Amino acid sequence: MPWGCFLTNTDRFRTNNADDSEQSERPVNSMTTYKYLSNEVLAGFDKYKYSAVDTSPVSKYVTHPFWNWVVEFVPKWVAPNVLTLTGFCQLLVNFALLTYYDPHFFAASRDHPEDAPIPNWVWLVCAFNNFMSHTLDGIDGKQARRTGSSSPLGELFDHGLDSWATLFLPVALYSIFGRGEYGVGVFRVYFIVTGVMLCFILSHWEKYNTKILFLPWGYDLSQLAMTGVYLVTFLGGHNMWKFKFPVVDMNCSEVIEILMYVGFFVLTFPATFWNIYKSYRDKTGKMYGPWEMMRPLVSTFILFFLMVFWAQQSSCQVMEQQPRLFYWTTGTAFSNIACRLIISQMSDTRCELINWLLLPLVVIVTASSLLSLGQLEVYLLWTYCCLVTFAHIHFGVHVVQEMCEHFNISAFTIKTKK
Repeated sequence: MPWGCFLTNTDRFRTNNADDSEQSERPVNSMTTYKYLSNEVLAGFDKYKYSAVDTSPVSKYVTHPFWNWVVEFVPKWVAPNVLTLTGFCQLLVNFALLTYYDPHFFAASRDHPEDAPIPNWVWLVCAFNNFMSHTLDGIDGKQARRTGSSSPLGELFDHGLDSWATLFLPVALYSIFGRGEYGVGVFRVYFIVTGVMLCFILSHWEKYNTKILFLPWGYDLSQLAMTGVYLVTFLGGHNMWKFKFPVVDMNCSEVIEILMYVGFFVLTFPATFWNIYKSYRDKTGKMYGPWEMMRPLVSTFILFFLMVFWAQQSSCQVMEQQPRLFYWTTGTAFSNIACRLIISQMSDTRCELINWLLLPLVVIVTASSLLSLGQLEVYLLWTYCCLVTFAHIHFGVHVVQEMCEHFNISAFTIKTKK
């Protein structure tokens, strides 16, 4: 089972060139008062051409034929971004359900009988939502082509939400095993969560340097496997996963943890580095120098370092107290960093070095490590989480508005062509 991660959710060869007649009719007055996209970035979007390589047998022989069949049932008045957003919201529903029934990952633990197990029907809902989210993500690009509504906004909207979804999938899997006996500690799972995010950012870092998005084999397989795990858990209950493999004498959760790392270091990272190496060897990429090549990863590594350092130095074990909040904060800040990188690589502009959301985090982590703040750290985490969430939503909404104005299109409706 290639758990090598829920790598990157692509828009499946969505064409991203807006109709010329639509581009020529741009509004004079902007509807937005705050601008995230410069004229240089918008000009870069005008020249953008989608380029991707997908050699996965699962995509070729299973998922794409299925999606080609499914998309024919979608009315042509349904905008592709509606499909993308609906699929993302289904993952949000899963996260909300599991947070309600298992806020601290104790529901599946026999060490905490005071926490009631997650109702079995929740796993059936999660299976349905995960399958539908994967399907909607697969057909949004096909819907764009069949309705003639393709634009760079489609890919940015899709990949931007995907960067946030890297948080929901591994955290949902953790709810099946939980902490304690037969489970895994929240700190170890945090490295799995950041590993999934790292796989995503590396994929777009790869495109930033090579100009080509190489679609990973592991994505479809891991999505299908995740749906299967939900269904099996619904049928057999979460206790069915509480066993040890006889030969290696390891819990099921520990074996899956190892498989995740195998996916990272065997299926994902080597392919990324090899593709970048080939682009330099064959002179097909952007041929950046060493520093410029690594520039897109700086903010991500700073984010992960600061959050891990905070968790280790915390006087009140803030991650142990609020694991979901800690995961959410990391995932949302990461998504903001990833979205800005996606914008840079699509518009062929230089990416930012330091994301501004890291600045308040530096202050919080420094204060927490030098002072014994105790429970105040939990309130600081809540405050920073609210700041990051609001800032990211504000960023996303305004970027969508700016691109709609630039291309004279609507995000969630299909304009009638003149």
